[in-house]
Amino acid sequence: MSGDEFHVHGAHDHAVEHAAEHGGGDSLPGRIAVLSAVLATLGAIMGFQGGDTQAKAQLYKNTAAITKTKANDQWNYYQAKGVKRNLADFGALMATKPEYAENFKAEADRYKKEQADIKTKADALEADVEEWDKRSEEQMHEHHRWALGATAMQIAIALSAIALLSRKTWLLYGVGLVAVAGVAFGAMALAGM
Repeated sequence: MSGDEFHVHGAHDHAVEHAAEHGGGDSLPGRIAVLSAVLATLGAIMGFQGGDTQAKAQLYKNTAAITKTKANDQWNYYQAKGVKRNLADFGALMATKPEYAENFKAEADRYKKEQADIKTKADALEADVEEWDKRSEEQMHEHHRWALGATAMQIAIALSAIALLSRKTWLLYGVGLVAVAGVAFGAMALAGM
């Protein structure tokens, strides 16, 4: 400031300057603020992971449903070939001339082979459905772990605010306990437990 100006320091300015020069006498608010920031960061990471695993679970479940529809289509096709095969067998039985009977038998054999190929495809699709469903369930299980971890972090942050406002340092033990539970849930999610 230039020498021509007049400046009055308020009480807050004096307290800030005093704390800067001599160090704040009460570091509890600062420690709780840092703790809350760390908890919020962990909670945000866990929340993101929870959302990511939930989205994957839904994607895998949708893929299972689409694959199930394809498998059902194959089974319908298999049944249609079976009906044609049965008609060809009946035609061979009812044929009045041997050459007609042979033609119907050849068609029945062709439909039987086609049915075998269709069954192989349908069975493979059914196996894919089971795999996609399993992957979806695994992702939902992991999602629940992440969600529990994120919720624990939010509770720990709320407890730290209560500790700060009430100035009850014993509440910080509760903050620590809930935060450790949240970290444990996050570790379980990472480990696939």
